[in-house]
Amino acid sequence: MKMIVLLLLSGIAAAQTAAAPAPDAAPAPGSPPAASAPTSSAVSGAPVSTDAKPAMTIPAGTRIPICLKQAISTKSAREGDPVYAETAFPFVVNDHIVVPVGTYIQGKITRVQRGGHVKGRAELLIHFTSMIYPSGYTVLLGGNIENAPGAEKTSMKDQEGTIRQDSDAGRKAKEAAGGATTGAVIGAVTAGGKGAGIGAGAGGVAGLAVAMLSRGADVRLEPGTSLEMEIQREVALDPTRIKATSTKAD
Repeated sequence: MKMIVLLLLSGIAAAQTAAAPAPDAAPAPGSPPAASAPTSSAVSGAPVSTDAKPAMTIPAGTRIPICLKQAISTKSAREGDPVYAETAFPFVVNDHIVVPVGTYIQGKITRVQRGGHVKGRAELLIHFTSMIYPSGYTVLLGGNIENAPGAEKTSMKDQEGTIRQDSDAGRKAKEAAGGATTGAVIGAVTAGGKGAGIGAGAGGVAGLAVAMLSRGADVRLEPGTSLEMEIQREVALDPTRIKATSTKAD
């Protein structure tokens, strides 16, 4: 019986010894220490810094002289018609030309109004939408006409850039007066002094009728008309696609 108990105790002790984890083996003398597992920060790594592209912009409010490439008249123009122009003077930023002469400007007519028979003057509104460099690089922009020094007998109506024809009320009054004078001469020849009065009245009425039937003068912009375009919002440029010419002497 004692023998059986001793055998059972010996078996239990052997099983417990086999189940116990073995201690880490000591590194051999002279061997390098084991590498530790990489931490989460080492795995993710620090962000790699990259050099940002140099910024180049055309600020809002910039005014650039341009010239029209085609004739525009309120007599024949329609809303949505394209408008073509090109820069007439370079725009410079930090001693570098970023908008050279000959850069194409494209836009469209957004409102057109002909002169009225009795009242109302001809008006034309143009908005510019894109700019094309000589290299073909194209950028979108928002621009309007700030001034139209090359457009005769016109003025700027509002800050939106509407070109308005000058009033021709004086011309119509002159036409009516001319009709009255002509009628008076004819009446005097045919019926003396009394006929002159009658003829003047009839001629004045006829002249006034002609003036009222005719429209007011149209806004007409000839090819090469000088305009001043104002940039409405900042335009970001890619300097790597622009041949920025220095204005400094070597």
